[in-house]
Amino acid sequence: MKRGYRQLVEEAEAEITTLSVKEAMALLGQEDTVFVDLRDVREQAQQGKMPGAFHAPRGLLEFWVDPESPYHHDFFAQSKRFVFFCNEGWRSALATKAVQDMGLENVAHIAGGFTAWQAAGGPLDLSGL
Repeated sequence: MKRGYRQLVEEAEAEITTLSVKEAMALLGQEDTVFVDLRDVREQAQQGKMPGAFHAPRGLLEFWVDPESPYHHDFFAQSKRFVFFCNEGWRSALATKAVQDMGLENVAHIAGGFTAWQAAGGPLDLSGL
């Protein structure tokens, strides 16, 4: 490997905004901020969800963000802050960098992801478990 996932994540984090769990919790429920869960549906089914988060599978994200894509979701056309998260914060770092490079503004991700959110006592939606 020329560049493994750790290096890719480090490079992404050098160019994006990373929020601590505490900072992210302060944004939950604010009108100008939306949370985007990149985790697989199986992860959500096993671990629960963040209340009110929008689910965007990581593999489709760039297609959903791009207004020229046939798979575009209007959700990403909003003038809001987008806070991405995954299980550990690796996929969300890469995803945040990708959408930032595409031109989506006001984006960030949560350090440590959903695992850190749970450990810090962040609100959970366990209704699907």
